[in-house]
Amino acid sequence: QVQLQESGGGSVQPGGSLRLSCAGSGFTFGSLPMGWFREAPGNEREGVAAIDGDGSTIYSDSVKGRFTISQDNAKNTLYLQMNSLKPEDTAMYYCAAARIRHGFAGFRYWGQGTQVTVSS
Repeated sequence: QVQLQESGGGSVQPGGSLRLSCAGSGFTFGSLPMGWFREAPGNEREGVAAIDGDGSTIYSDSVKGRFTISQDNAKNTLYLQMNSLKPEDTAMYYCAAARIRHGFAGFRYWGQGTQVTVSS
Protein backbone atom coordinates (compact mmCIF):
# COMPACT_ATOMS: atom_id res chain seq x y z
CA GLN A 1 0.00 0.00 0.00
CA VAL A 2 1.54 3.26 -1.14
CA GLN A 3 1.59 5.90 1.57
CA LEU A 4 2.90 9.44 1.31
CA GLN A 5 3.34 12.02 4.06
CA GLU A 6 4.35 15.62 3.45
CA SER A 7 6.10 17.97 5.87
CA GLY A 8 7.94 21.26 5.84
CA GLY A 9 5.19 23.72 5.02
CA GLY A 10 4.78 26.99 6.85
CA SER A 11 4.63 30.75 6.54
CA VAL A 12 7.36 32.75 4.85
CA GLN A 13 7.84 36.27 3.54
CA PRO A 14 8.05 36.99 -0.18
CA GLY A 15 11.51 36.19 -1.46
CA GLY A 16 12.03 33.54 1.17
CA SER A 17 12.64 29.81 0.87
CA LEU A 18 11.12 26.59 2.13
CA ARG A 19 11.91 22.93 1.60
CA LEU A 20 9.09 20.44 1.52
CA SER A 21 9.66 16.77 2.23
CA CYS A 22 7.57 13.73 1.40
CA ALA A 23 8.22 10.41 3.11
CA GLY A 24 7.07 7.41 1.11
CA SER A 25 6.37 3.80 2.09
CA GLY A 26 4.82 0.70 0.59
CA PHE A 27 6.82 0.80 -2.61
CA THR A 28 10.40 0.82 -3.81
CA PHE A 29 11.33 4.48 -3.72
CA GLY A 30 12.66 5.63 -7.05
CA SER A 31 10.70 3.02 -8.99
CA LEU A 32 7.66 5.25 -9.47
CA PRO A 33 7.37 8.69 -11.01
CA MET A 34 6.71 11.22 -8.27
CA GLY A 35 5.55 14.79 -8.21
CA TRP A 36 4.46 17.85 -6.31
CA PHE A 37 1.11 19.51 -6.88
CA ARG A 38 -0.57 22.50 -5.31
CA GLU A 39 -4.10 23.74 -4.84
CA ALA A 40 -5.00 27.29 -3.88
CA PRO A 41 -8.51 28.23 -2.71
CA GLY A 42 -10.80 28.59 -5.70
CA ASN A 43 -8.28 27.04 -8.07
CA GLU A 44 -7.87 23.58 -9.49
CA ARG A 45 -5.00 21.39 -8.38
CA GLU A 46 -2.00 21.98 -10.63
CA GLY A 47 1.24 20.17 -11.23
CA VAL A 48 4.34 21.94 -9.96
CA ALA A 49 7.20 19.50 -10.55
CA ALA A 50 7.71 15.83 -11.29
CA ILE A 51 10.64 13.44 -11.31
CA ASP A 52 11.16 9.99 -12.81
CA GLY A 53 13.28 7.15 -11.55
CA ASP A 54 16.07 8.08 -13.94
CA GLY A 55 16.17 11.58 -12.43
CA SER A 56 14.55 13.41 -15.32
CA THR A 57 12.38 16.30 -14.20
CA ILE A 58 9.66 18.61 -15.44
CA TYR A 59 8.41 21.88 -13.98
CA SER A 60 5.46 24.14 -14.50
CA ASP A 61 6.34 27.44 -16.15
CA SER A 62 5.27 29.32 -13.03
CA VAL A 63 7.99 27.76 -10.85
CA LYS A 64 10.75 26.99 -13.35
CA GLY A 65 14.04 28.41 -12.15
CA ARG A 66 12.78 28.87 -8.58
CA PHE A 67 11.78 25.38 -7.45
CA THR A 68 13.86 22.18 -7.54
CA ILE A 69 12.51 18.66 -7.13
CA SER A 70 14.79 15.89 -5.94
CA GLN A 71 14.65 12.54 -4.21
CA ASP A 72 16.82 10.53 -1.86
CA ASN A 73 16.08 6.88 -2.51
CA ALA A 74 18.08 5.75 0.51
CA LYS A 75 15.84 7.85 2.75
CA ASN A 76 12.61 7.15 0.84
CA THR A 77 12.07 10.89 0.65
CA LEU A 78 11.04 13.33 -2.05
CA TYR A 79 11.92 17.02 -1.74
CA LEU A 80 10.80 20.32 -3.18
CA GLN A 81 13.20 23.20 -2.63
CA MET A 82 11.30 26.44 -3.12
CA ASN A 83 13.24 29.68 -3.50
CA SER A 84 12.22 33.25 -4.33
CA LEU A 85 8.74 32.53 -3.08
CA LYS A 86 5.90 34.77 -4.19
CA PRO A 87 2.44 35.37 -2.67
CA GLU A 88 0.93 33.49 -5.61
CA ASP A 89 2.79 30.37 -4.46
CA THR A 90 0.46 30.23 -1.46
CA ALA A 91 -1.38 26.90 -1.60
CA MET A 92 -1.74 23.46 -0.13
CA TYR A 93 1.07 21.36 -1.54
CA TYR A 94 0.62 17.66 -2.19
CA CYS A 95 3.08 14.89 -2.86
CA ALA A 96 1.98 12.26 -5.37
CA ALA A 97 3.15 9.07 -7.04
CA ALA A 98 2.17 7.47 -10.32
CA ARG A 99 2.54 4.11 -12.00
CA ILE A 100 3.02 5.80 -15.35
CA ARG A 101 2.88 9.52 -15.90
CA HIS A 102 2.26 11.66 -18.95
CA GLY A 103 3.31 15.16 -18.02
CA PHE A 104 1.40 15.84 -14.82
CA ALA A 105 -1.29 13.23 -15.56
CA GLY A 106 -1.44 9.70 -14.21
CA PHE A 107 -0.75 10.40 -10.55
CA ARG A 108 -2.93 8.15 -8.41
CA TYR A 109 -1.41 8.11 -4.92
CA TRP A 110 -1.61 11.25 -2.81
CA GLY A 111 -0.44 12.57 0.52
CA GLN A 112 -2.55 14.68 2.88
CA GLY A 113 -0.88 17.96 1.95
CA THR A 114 1.13 20.65 3.69
CA GLN A 115 0.21 24.35 3.70
CA VAL A 116 2.55 26.98 2.31
CA THR A 117 1.71 30.63 2.92
CA VAL A 118 3.75 33.46 1.41
CA SER A 119 2.85 36.81 2.88
CA SER A 120 4.45 39.95 4.24
